This record gives sequence, C-alpha cells and structure tokens, in this order.
Amino acid sequence: MTRRATAFFSALEALLVVAAGAGVPLTVLTVMWAVQFEFQVDLIDLWKAGAIIWMLGHGVAVTVQLDAETVAGLGIEAAGDPFTITLALTGFLLITALLGVRLGRRLREHPHRIIGELVAVTGVVALSALIQWLVANPGATPDPVQATLFPGLVYGLGLAIGSIGATNPARVRLRELWGLIPVAVRGVAEVVVRAGVASVATVVAAGALVTTLALFLGFTDVIALYQGVQSGVLGGIALTLAQLALLPSIVIWTTSYLVGPGFALGAGSSVSPLGVSLGPVPAIPVLGALPAPDFAPGFLVLLVPVIASFVAGVMLRERLLDVLGPDRRPEGWAALAGVLAGVVAGAVMAALAFLASGAAGPGRLAVVGPDPLEVGLWMLVIAAITIPLGLLAGGAKQVVAERLAASR
Repeated sequence: MTRRATAFFSALEALLVVAAGAGVPLTVLTVMWAVQFEFQVDLIDLWKAGAIIWMLGHGVAVTVQLDAETVAGLGIEAAGDPFTITLALTGFLLITALLGVRLGRRLREHPHRIIGELVAVTGVVALSALIQWLVANPGATPDPVQATLFPGLVYGLGLAIGSIGATNPARVRLRELWGLIPVAVRGVAEVVVRAGVASVATVVAAGALVTTLALFLGFTDVIALYQGVQSGVLGGIALTLAQLALLPSIVIWTTSYLVGPGFALGAGSSVSPLGVSLGPVPAIPVLGALPAPDFAPGFLVLLVPVIASFVAGVMLRERLLDVLGPDRRPEGWAALAGVLAGVVAGAVMAALAFLASGAAGPGRLAVVGPDPLEVGLWMLVIAAITIPLGLLAGGAKQVVAERLAASR
C-alpha cells in the first residue's frame, strides 16, 4: 500500500472513530426528537448535547450555565451559578482507546506505519477541534484545549499500546537501551511491574463481580427508580445507555470500596466499608444498588486486596528466582521487589480513581467518586506488605513440598 493510500485510510479510520463514539448519543437523541418530543424541540440543540456527552466521555471539562426555568425546577440554590462537570463517562474513553489498540495492531508491520499513526491521531484531534467549535454555546461550554486534545491523546495511547512490538527505529533504540541494563535488574523490574499491575487487575475484577452482584440484589430498588423517573421507553433506553457509559467508573468506585476508603456521592457523603452516609442524591437507577446505611462489613472487605496481592507474590516467586539465579539469596530481593510492586499498585490504583472521579453537577455534586490520593495510599500499603509476604511464602511452599517428597 502506498503512502497516500495509507494516509487516506488512516484519515478514514479517524473519522470512523469519532463517528462511532459520538454517533451513539446523537442517534439516541435523534430518535427521541422524532418519537418522544414529536419534533417540538430544536434538533441542532440535541445534537450539540450529544456531542458534549461524547466530550465528557473523554474527561473534557464542560462549564454549564442553566437557565432560570431549569434552576427553578431543580430547586438547587447553587444551580443558578455556572458550574463545571468533570466526571468522565469512561465508557466512551474505553471505546476510543480500544479502537486505537485495534489500529495499532493492524499497522504493526506496515511499511508506512508512522504515517498512518500520525494521520489517524491528527485526524481525531482535528475532528475534535471542529466539533468543539460547532457545539460551544453559553449554556454548555467545553474547555477548548481539552476538547481538542483529550480524544486524540486517548486514541494515541491506544495506538501506542497496540503497536508494541513494532520495529520502528525509536522502539528498537528503546529496546537496545533497555538491554544495556543488567539482566538481574531488568528481571526484578519486570517482576515489580507484573506483581503491582496483577494485584490491581485482580481487585478491579473483584470490583466488577461485586458490582454485578449488587445490581442483582438491588434489582427491586433499581426498577423503582426507573419507574419514579417516568422517562418513557426511549428515555429509559437513553438513561440506560448513559449508565452503561458510566459503568467502568462505577466498577472503580466499587474497587475503591474494597480497597478501604470507598467513594463519595456529594460533598460530605461517604460510601465505605465502615458505613454509608448520604445526603440527597440524583434519582439515577443504578444508585439503587448502593449498600444500605446500616450495612458496614468493616475491614473484612480488605481481604480482597490482601489476597489478590498475596497471590500475585506467590505466583511470581518462581520468576524472581529464575532472574536472581542460584548464587543470590532471594529474601532481600523479595522484600525490595514487593515494596516496589506496592508502589506500582498504588500508582495504578490512584490513576484509575482519578479517571473515575470528578464534579457531576452544582453544589455538593462537585465531589463525586473516590479520592485518588487516599485510594492509592491504601492500595500501596496493602500491596507493599502482602506482595513481599507472597514472594517469601512461595519459598516456604516449595520447602514444604520438598520435605513431603523426601519423607515418601
């Protein structure tokens, strides 16, 4: 394929990426305009709202100024002042990143890969800038810099992940520099990263499972909230899609609950293992799955990150021994690697909590989600204690097995 063809298809890919993300809210709102609103509202305003929803999905801050009629209907005193929404609908972000991974893999061995990647990312940035310029209005104003760059940055990150293993000079040079580091140091670094990431991934998987279980057990309350909203069939579909877009963030909220600090649904509120303290919250059906105020399992839930980190240490014990070789005693290295893995786990958990937190509205709704620093510190402490124990316990398990074999 020639350079021009590569550039053309990469530009088309960028168009499809933006269309795939922004097209979901635009399609739903268009159908609602025709069926539920019976053509009585301005379609352009609905399209602008759909585009802003897509931008919110990539973490773009949107400043909102409600009109007097809407403020009176809400009954929230602070709603009359301009407020900023920063809580990302991370489902859109995930879609964009995965599409970037897909293109990165397709271009991995392509002769004009760099051109393709540059055109694709530039195309997403250019389309994002155009959308931002078209939808900006006094009622809802996206941050122009964030609206232009954030979708392209997310897509570019996905491209970088998907193209790992490619043979461009920059990556080859990085691998050469990595190869200059002593083998033992490189091996320990790999164990550190794998243990930290594996422990967080296991806790997030547990968070997804607990979220599913909570939705199942709170099904009655969820349905009651749907009925209370009285949004109609199409409105219910739109509300469900919005909640699906927020679902990755909700999983991280549950994960923060399992780690210990929990999360907030408004300033002064708390949903944690020590109890639930809530003020007024929006009538969003998925919130019917929240634990009851008297449900306080305490630090029993910490068994989840403790076990996850411990198992990660046990599973990577053999890898650490292979790296160190027979001439080095593993105890000190296990302690060092475990503590560093705890730092990695804390950083990854803090980053996830940051993506899942932000402002969702005026007044007390300016604080929604987990505190990234607090959640990261809790995960760091738990992992820095239990991963070294897992690395050391793997050796104890091996000694016991050897003694049992000898006794036979």
